[in-house]
Parts: sequence; structure tokens; C-alpha cells
Amino acid sequence: MNAQRVKQLEGRSLVIAMWGNLFMSVAGILAAILSNSTAIMLDGLFSLIGFAAAFLGRRISRTVDAGPDRLRPLGYAADEALFSTFRALSLLGLVSFAVASAGMSIYNYIRGAATPSLNFGPLFIYFAVIGVFCFLLWAIHRYTWSRTGKVSDILKLEAKAAVFDGIITLAAGVGLGAVYLFRDGFLAPIAPIGDSIVVLILCLTVIGQYLRDVRSGMGELVGITASPDSIATARRAVRPTLREDGGILTDLSVTKLGRTHLVIVYYDPMRPVTAKIIDTLNLRMIRDLRAALPGADVLLMVSEYPRRWPDEVNPY
Repeated sequence: MNAQRVKQLEGRSLVIAMWGNLFMSVAGILAAILSNSTAIMLDGLFSLIGFAAAFLGRRISRTVDAGPDRLRPLGYAADEALFSTFRALSLLGLVSFAVASAGMSIYNYIRGAATPSLNFGPLFIYFAVIGVFCFLLWAIHRYTWSRTGKVSDILKLEAKAAVFDGIITLAAGVGLGAVYLFRDGFLAPIAPIGDSIVVLILCLTVIGQYLRDVRSGMGELVGITASPDSIATARRAVRPTLREDGGILTDLSVTKLGRTHLVIVYYDPMRPVTAKIIDTLNLRMIRDLRAALPGADVLLMVSEYPRRWPDEVNPY
């Protein structure tokens, strides 16, 4: 599939996400006001962040695979990693705020403060409609991500966010449904703060995932080594060309940035070579590598040393 078609499919999926999340955020905030539910307000705010993320993600997807230019000499691949990191950070901040708010509500209830009662009428309609909507969004993103070669971190993150939103909505519905059914029974002592307890449990459940997303995004931005599978794939891809040329591979590094991989090949040709020969080798390795890692790039470094100068050569 050509790059233009990939952009069209990715952009279409993000437009659906943008307006779908806007609808869910408005529905969530309205349902929260009508029901006095903090859990539903949290769900609506999740969707509002999803709307902003889809809007920004669509803009980034248009330029993320653009090559280097005068403004961005290393290209635009970092935008995707930056987007993923700040999206995860925004969700992490919202979850942290919700945990603090729910904890304060529970503390105030224990101290004897008055707690507004829930109006369960709008809740169950909201849970049914939004739960189905979230999983539809997940299916659309997942299908588009698979169809476009599974290279878009934006679509992958949006699919993950949609399914998490659906799980949160479903779990909140189950929790508040239990509070409603047993509010005069064994759950009577906690019924007034059932909403806050549900929020607290849900947030503590998903906070680990958002922390992992932040760590993964930050790792890409600071340039840590890519996964062992990516390194092995890169080695297999460049080996035939280097073997044919007859030199020695002294080192190889692979970093991931958004949907792209940068492979730096440290190569000793073991003979005098011209710039034309090096350019030909570099382009052949790019061709071979992109067949295995779509969108990857290769930087060929001619040197008898690996990525770090030996101390005896460069002690400074």
C-alpha cells in the first residue's frame, strides 16, 4: 500500500475518533451533571482528551513521514513519539487528579460530611450507548492500524485508549449498578461514596498502563536502543549487502522513533572506497531494510571502530 493511501486511511480513522470522542465527552459531562456522578465526569473528560488527541494526531500523521528539510534536518518522526508521550502524560495527570478527588470524597464521608446522592436514571442509558461506541471506535482503529501495516503509533495508541475508555465505562456501569441494586442492603454503608470508590478502583487499575506508555514514549525521545527483535531484523536485512561488498560490520545500533527505525551501520570496507560506492551500499541497505522494517532508514558510518571511540584513540 502506498504512503498516500496509508495517510488517507489513517486520517479517516482519526476524523471518526475526533468526532466520536467529542460526542462522548459532551454526553459524559451532561450525564455527570444530571446524575451527580464523578465517575461519569471522569469518563467524559477522558473522551475530551481523546478529541484533542485525535485532532492533533491527524495533523501529525500528515507530516510524520516527511523527509529532512531545512527546518527539521532529522525529519518529523519525533512528532509521533512526542504526541504519544504527552497524550499518555495528560491521561496520567487526569487519572492522578481523579484519584486525589475520589480519595478526598471518601475521607470527607468518613469525617461525616454530607455527600450528594446519585441520580441513577441517566446513568444506565449512558453506559449502554457509550460502551458500545467505545468498542466501535476500537474496532475501527484496530482495523485501520492492521490494514496500514501496523506501523502507526498514533492509531495503536488511539485503539488502546478507546478500549480502555470502553472498559472504564463498562466497569463503572457494573460498579454503580451494584451500588444501585444493593444500596439498601449490604452496600448501604458505602452507597453514598460508591461513585468515588468506583473511580478510585478504576484509576488504580489503569494507572500502570499509562505509566508504561509514558516510559515507552520518553525512551524513544531520549534514543534508547530498540527492541531485540528489531535489532535482529536489522542485522539480517543489512548482512547480505555487506557480505557481498567484502568488508567488516564493526557495530550496529537501532533506535525507534514513532513509526520509524534509524539503523546506524558501522562498517569497515577494508579497502579504499569512493563516495559513490558508499552511497550505493547505503541505498541498497535502505531498500533491503524497508522490506523488513517499513519506514526504516539507514545511516552508513565508514569506520574501523564501533559506536564508541576506544579510550586509547580518543581519551578526551
